[in-house]
Amino acid sequence: MIQRIPIQFTATPSKVVLLYLDLSERRTNELIQKIAELTDSECDKIWMETKGLFEKRHRDFTQRINQHVDLVEEKLGQEVKFFGTRKNLLGAYVSKEYSTQAAALFNPSIVLHPVQNDLKPGSARFIMSLRSTGEGHISSITFKEGLIDQHFDISFDPASDWQSTGKIESDPESFDSENYRVIFPSQIPLSERVLFPQTQDESMGMEDLRLVRFSDGDNSTYYGTYTAYDGKNIRSKLLQTDQFREFSINTLKGSAIEGKGIAIFPRKIRGQYAAIGRQDGVNMTLMFSNDLLQWDNQQPLQTPKAPFELVQIGNCGSPVETPEGWLLLTHAVGPMRRYVLSATLLDLDDPQK
Repeated sequence: MIQRIPIQFTATPSKVVLLYLDLSERRTNELIQKIAELTDSECDKIWMETKGLFEKRHRDFTQRINQHVDLVEEKLGQEVKFFGTRKNLLGAYVSKEYSTQAAALFNPSIVLHPVQNDLKPGSARFIMSLRSTGEGHISSITFKEGLIDQHFDISFDPASDWQSTGKIESDPESFDSENYRVIFPSQIPLSERVLFPQTQDESMGMEDLRLVRFSDGDNSTYYGTYTAYDGKNIRSKLLQTDQFREFSINTLKGSAIEGKGIAIFPRKIRGQYAAIGRQDGVNMTLMFSNDLLQWDNQQPLQTPKAPFELVQIGNCGSPVETPEGWLLLTHAVGPMRRYVLSATLLDLDDPQK
């Protein structure tokens, strides 16, 4: 009944994002002074060498590092009066590369693509998210696009050689400093877009995104739950997007938000949002919410009983609606932490059954 297909994804350490090097105010001022003391010929020589080494590894390299000069000015609260090559140099000195796939590329999640036009009958486009784990074991979120045709053959679009982190904006409607938006220019392909940790609560990783295409009447949007990790504590957060160009990030709250691996049902059940969770690290629970962000209502769903799952059981993503019920793929952990795939069928109207 199950066949492995010959498609494999390999982590590519050469894929890097361009990040701001956030130095202290003292070190930043010292750096500016040192650059100011360079002669024009020294600036030209250093800049040409730097540009030659790094420009091909990033889209709009000079523009991107100059945006880091804006961050320097924001930090200092004053304009840095450098122009041309000298400004480019300052941007380069306060920039760094990060290899997003230095360690691993894994934990996929898949949804129907928002664009389904110009396809043969029986075919569908999809978007797959992946957990990219890089240097220092920091995880970010990347994407691939693909097609499943009328014969159930699967193919993936060629991936971009570049990676971009987009423009970060704080959420003006939120009083939580951990909420923000990420916006990508439309010309940047989806495979180039990277959701990289931006706040303290996710500074050591955005882990295990579970995507779902959520329908409410005639309207559809995409939600994704993931675990924010700061090196010590975990926190559940929610991603929302319509076209995978703009992403809103919000923190989930409530007494039911304690563990990892929350997965949202693709539609409301009896007028409420529903999700699968695992608060104690062992047993699966069923959760309900009126507003998607506040989760206080939970009830037991499934306890490990079979030999292959006695350590713990959890979901592999959001439940899939079928005529027979909600098909919930699960992962179960047994002796020697051996993971196996398992499955549970839940009643469509009362998923606690």
